[in-house]
Formats: sequence, structure tokens, C-alpha cells
Amino acid sequence: MTGKKKSAQASIEAMHRVFTVPEAPESTLSRIDQNISRNLAGFLQEHIVAVERDLSEVEKDFSDYAIPEKPIFVSEQAQFLLEKLVANSVHTASPSFIGHMTSALPYFMLPLSKIMIALNQNLVKTETSKAFTPMERQVLGMIHRLVYEQDGAFYRKWMHDPRHALGAMCSGGTVANLTALWVARNNAFPAEGSFRGIHQEGLFRALRYYGCEGAAILVSRRGHYSLRKAADVLGLGREFLVPVDTDDDNKIQTDALREKCIELHRQKIRVIAICGIAGTTETGNVDPLDAMADIAREFGAHFHVDAAWGGPTLFSRTHRHLMRGIEKADSVTFDAHKQLYVPMGAGLVVFRDPSLASAVEHHAQYIIRKGSRDLGSTTLEGSRPGMSMLIQSGLKILAREGYEILIDQGIDKARTFAEMIDNEQDFELVTQPELNILTYRFCPKNVQDALARATADQSEKINTCLNRITKFIQKTQRERGKAFVSRTRLEPARHDHFPCIVFRVVLANPLTTREILADILAEQRELATEPEIQDEISILHQMAASPQ
Repeated sequence: MTGKKKSAQASIEAMHRVFTVPEAPESTLSRIDQNISRNLAGFLQEHIVAVERDLSEVEKDFSDYAIPEKPIFVSEQAQFLLEKLVANSVHTASPSFIGHMTSALPYFMLPLSKIMIALNQNLVKTETSKAFTPMERQVLGMIHRLVYEQDGAFYRKWMHDPRHALGAMCSGGTVANLTALWVARNNAFPAEGSFRGIHQEGLFRALRYYGCEGAAILVSRRGHYSLRKAADVLGLGREFLVPVDTDDDNKIQTDALREKCIELHRQKIRVIAICGIAGTTETGNVDPLDAMADIAREFGAHFHVDAAWGGPTLFSRTHRHLMRGIEKADSVTFDAHKQLYVPMGAGLVVFRDPSLASAVEHHAQYIIRKGSRDLGSTTLEGSRPGMSMLIQSGLKILAREGYEILIDQGIDKARTFAEMIDNEQDFELVTQPELNILTYRFCPKNVQDALARATADQSEKINTCLNRITKFIQKTQRERGKAFVSRTRLEPARHDHFPCIVFRVVLANPLTTREILADILAEQRELATEPEIQDEISILHQMAASPQ
């Protein structure tokens, strides 16, 4: 025996084999597959390294820029992925990972995903999707009914009508929001007289024909950054995504919204859309959608609701009242990879009126011909995977009752955690949870008392010190790898709208327990005693103790 390592070879036979022959049961890839199938949580717990490794170190494992000339065995690549990729990934399914809108997945999503990948359908065209197209239409109909509650006759008429679409499947909330505002823009400047429509002649000629100095989208200051992208892509300019002030509960001020619409009208700037938020990214609050719908109708604007996060609250009989007014929206965005618990890369937008999507309809003779059932004619993206299969599976396996339980327990858990924080001497609850997101920060009781009686100048100094401490705790906790909360910057009214760094918590993982939440607070309290931050802690207590 020479001990020479066997190497993979590129040949026509080898190429045929990788397309047709599965891995042997004892191979590395097969063992990984079996381990994941038997115990997903255990596999992730075993292979993802908890302690954070500096990204510059990780980059060294991915520094080759040349495509290899010679192939390697699948087992070699599988081992590389385990050691270098999986080990340094984020354990988003961990019940102590409560900092972002990513949660554990139901176990059945993995084997069903394998079916979807194996079929490799392309939803741009029925010729490459067959049954997946009516399934996608069914999913859009199901979510449409969840939002708009039309009767059976409505869906029997429109759900599979080849000339209409109840919505559009997208890769996520960003594209869903863009699609909704694309529809709004085109409908705001339709064909009329000698003008063939904005979709044909462009924004410049549309504004000139309709006598406008610009076109604007209005949203609260808590609006998602994807809306700025949309304003940019649609040619309006980011300056014409107009922010509207919020109240102390992070909800849009409807009086300020109406005044802004009047001001823009006087400036000959057409308000093409007003966007409500059903679950703000930072605080989880819901805008007064009912009142916003009335204002949108008053000014002839498209009313869009970004419910990427909060939309599934409609499953809950207890909490669906928080979404009151969403049924008046012209369009609504959902992110299925958030609280519908499907893998990343699935979002959608539904339209109240089945004819709305025709404003962005495109055709091509070779693929999406006029009159065909192809959903690619009204989607921004062309080739798309059959993610509707996973959404439909979730809607059927979990059903309305299952999603209701998940939503209710998330909101209840957030309220429980808020009570725990209120009862702690070292923490201050910054925003109460309306859904299942809340914010808080490190702020000992004596410092809270000092802030209550401090002058504006003293308050600014104390809050600046608290910002440094809160940032240190969040960063260090993340690096230690036991738990993760995110951080953001808010301007609480009680602190004279000074920018305060706060912990942000998202409680959507059903595996997160009260004990885990208590441990997270305990670790944060312990981190405040670390030697590296003691100078700041001493300064903080000195400022709190000084005469006011």
C-alpha cells in the first residue's frame, strides 16, 4: 500500500454519477442527513460553536478566489462545510437566540424542502411548474382570505382566474413591499388621452403630463428600510419617502400624516401611497391602520400595510383586533419566513382588488404569454422556487389553531418578560410589548431615580454613560455565545427624546422558556460587574449620587 490519497476525477461518467447516484449510507453527507432527520436541534447544538469567532478569522477559510481545476469528493466538501461553515454559523434556532426575527423551524420543513429542491420547479411559467402554479395561487388565496375575509364565491371566481392575481409570491418582505409600491406608482399615473401610462413613458413624462412636481410615499419614522429602497428603485428618490412623526408608543401620528398630505398637495407632489406598519421592526408596534385607511382614501392614495412581521397576528382571536383596519388596505405584505415559520426566502403581497396587479403585468412570447395562467407576468422576480409548497404545508399541518397558539404564546411570553424586567432593580423597560417585541436596557434603580429628577444636561450625561454600558453588555453577551439579544437606538419621550441604546428582544421561538429569559437577565447583570466596564459603572453611580 502506498498510502496515497485517492483523488476525485472529472469524467463524463463521474458527471453522470453526481446527477443520478445518491451517496452511500455510510458517507459523510448521508450521516449528516440522517443526524438532521433524527434530531435537528441536537445536530445544530453539536455542530455550531457557541463562542463567537472573529469574522476576519473566518474569512481566512474562504480566501481562495480561483475556481478549482480538479474536483473533490462530496465527502470532503461535506466535512469542510461542517468544520468551517456550520461551526461558524449563527444558531438562530436556539431558544436563547432572541435578538432577531429568526426562529426555530418545524421539523417537517426540512424533508419537505428536499422534495421542493429535488423537483426544482420554476414558478415563472406553468411549463416549468405545472401543479406548483395552482398551489401558489391557492396560498395567495388563503392569505388573502385571512386578511380580507371575502366569501367563498369571491375565491371561486378569482383565485384561479388566469387574467387576474390575488397577489405575488416574492423572496421576502423587501421585494413584496417594492411590488406593492410598483403597483401603486403605475396606478397613480395611468394611461390617459395622449399619455400611454408611466409603465410605457416613464416617470418624467408622467409628472409632466399630470402637472406634478414629484411623487411621494408616506410612512412613519419607524418604517422599514426596504421602503427607502423602493423609493429609489421606482425613480421617486429617497427624499420622496416622506417620514411622519410617531407618538410615544411608536405609532404614526395621524394628524401629522394628514397635514403632510395637505402640504405635499400644495407643492403639487402626488401622494401615490401611504404605508401603515403592522409590527414595527424595532418595537413591534402597530399603526392606527383604520384611521390611516381613511386618510389614504381622502387623498386618493394607495394604502399599503407592511405586515411582514405582525400579519400572522390575524390568526389569533384574542389579538387580531390589534390589526383593525388592515382589511381596508389595497395591499398587504407578509414575510412567510418570519411568523409563518418557513425557511428563509419566502414573502408575499396580497391585493384587495384582483385587478390591481395588472398594473405591472409583463409578457414575453417565449414564456409568459398574455392570457396564460403564469404568475410570472405580475411578479418582479422571474425564476422563482416553489416556496409556496412549504407555506401551504405549514398552513395545513399547523392550521389556524396551531398558528394561533404560536402567536398567543409569543405575545404572552413578551408580557411576562416585560414584568420580569419591571421587577428587576438593574433594568429599565423602554417599550412595552404590543405584539412580541420589546426593548429594555441596563439602568439600575438609583440611576432611574436620578434620571427622573435630573436636568436636561445631567440626563444627557447619564444616558450617554448608560449607552456605553448597554452596548458593552450586548456585545460581550453575544461574544460569550450563551445567549443573544440585539440592540438598537430609540428616542424615548421620558428621556427628552435623547438617543438611547437599548436591548431588543423578539419572542417568537416557542422553545424559549421563562427560565431561559431569567438566565439572560442574570448573565447581563453579571456582565455589568466585568472589570472592563467598572470605570463606566463607577462614573454612572457618581453621576446618579450627585446633587440634582
